[in-house]
Amino acid sequence: MTKIVNHWIGGKTAEGASGTHGPVTNPATGEVTTKVAYASVEEVDAAVAAAKDAYRSWSQSSLATRTSILFRFRALVDAHRDEIAELITAEHGKVHSDALGEVARGLEIVDLACGINVQLKGELSTQVASRVDVASIRQPLGVVAGITPFNFPAMVPMWMFPLAIACGNTFVLKPSEKDPSAAVRLAELMAEAGLPDGVFNVVHGDKLAVDRLLTHPDVKAVSFVGSTPIARYIHTTASANGKRVQALGGAKNHMLVLPDADLDAAADAVVSAAYGSAGERCMAISAVVAVGAIGDTLVEKIRERAEKIKIGPGDDPTSEMGPLITKVHRDKVASYVENAAAEGAEVVLDGTGHTVDGYEDGHWIGISLLDKVPTSAKAYQDEIFGPVLCVLRTETYEEAVDLINASPYGNGTAIFTRDGGAARRFQLEVEAGMVGVNVPIPVPVGYHSFGGWKDSLFGDHHIYGNDGTHFYTRGKVVTTRWPDPADAPAGVDLGFPRNH
Repeated sequence: MTKIVNHWIGGKTAEGASGTHGPVTNPATGEVTTKVAYASVEEVDAAVAAAKDAYRSWSQSSLATRTSILFRFRALVDAHRDEIAELITAEHGKVHSDALGEVARGLEIVDLACGINVQLKGELSTQVASRVDVASIRQPLGVVAGITPFNFPAMVPMWMFPLAIACGNTFVLKPSEKDPSAAVRLAELMAEAGLPDGVFNVVHGDKLAVDRLLTHPDVKAVSFVGSTPIARYIHTTASANGKRVQALGGAKNHMLVLPDADLDAAADAVVSAAYGSAGERCMAISAVVAVGAIGDTLVEKIRERAEKIKIGPGDDPTSEMGPLITKVHRDKVASYVENAAAEGAEVVLDGTGHTVDGYEDGHWIGISLLDKVPTSAKAYQDEIFGPVLCVLRTETYEEAVDLINASPYGNGTAIFTRDGGAARRFQLEVEAGMVGVNVPIPVPVGYHSFGGWKDSLFGDHHIYGNDGTHFYTRGKVVTTRWPDPADAPAGVDLGFPRNH
């Protein structure tokens, strides 16, 4: 029997009243295993209404109440991490160990939310004028929404809703319709932890549901992670409707390798960062810039390692890389490799014909490695979001940095070198929001913020960390004067107030 994933509204399962459902496929088999309900406008409105009603009491709850619930939620997620990872693998396709890593990184932000009392601590200045004190405080916004991608169906939602809820907001999540089960399981665990009904809601769907969240007058802010064209649309539409927006877009993450680098370490790092999760990561390394005469040696070391990667279903413990999310996406990724030679690249490894015995209908693609890729090639210009690595060559460090900075994306980047001076120059000169020095995937820990530059971010705030807390709250300044009973009446003074 086909499983059905419904909405979660007001603390309970809400069957899809619209009658419209979408298919959820096991990428390893190509089989439709699940149907997910698509929300109507009325169902989105019901979720927002539940969140708005819950906000009245939740925003007035104590920090101790909020954090005690989040501590219990953290313990529940930890206890169920294998179950959540299995849901991710069944619908996304990534291997189980990678899915477990995703859950662990999501828990880092829950940890941060559990300490929200420190983040929300205000400021007080006493005696700024005679018997006048000024306090700065931060307060929640109201109902906020999150729209999240398929590639991290547990982690990215956990980048958003724990902080938003800890700050006193209520939340409506619209997860990817391609792998929705993990989001609903997180909602169930939040309820089990004691979260009041309506504080956290989940609605599934497509553009209709997204557009209603972007235009709904009771939604005060929208968080988004996805591709650059959609991020730009989210930012433009939600901003035009008076909402605060953080919209994280796509990437083309470069790794610069200098001639003095440990080439074995660099090859290990780039293979892991380029092909992990089948390249379906916004922080995947998809372009290597080899400086000087090391290019041939580096490419050969990458090829040797890449050819040994075991590709198979994510629930097989021996698999190192799983399938892509859909057949349509698999075919699109393959097209970049198929056209690479005509665009001037050298195809070192072609994974487009890869199959897995016993899983012939799965969305499989093997490892592809393209060398001497010109910047004019589509394989370099586009975010492929698959296991395709481009290698570019430059003669100098300066030429390499100029090449990286010319990219419209500025999400993450890395440099591999033994030269501390070059590394320091790079971290200051490169135009990207996250930089790794001998670290291929520089995803910040939870108490720092995640976000890119240029076409990788629309809006003023990065996600989680201090930026996340500030995004989900707004400032208020309170000026107080308690006059002494012995003071004479001040009288009327129409002049501009002065401190004295």
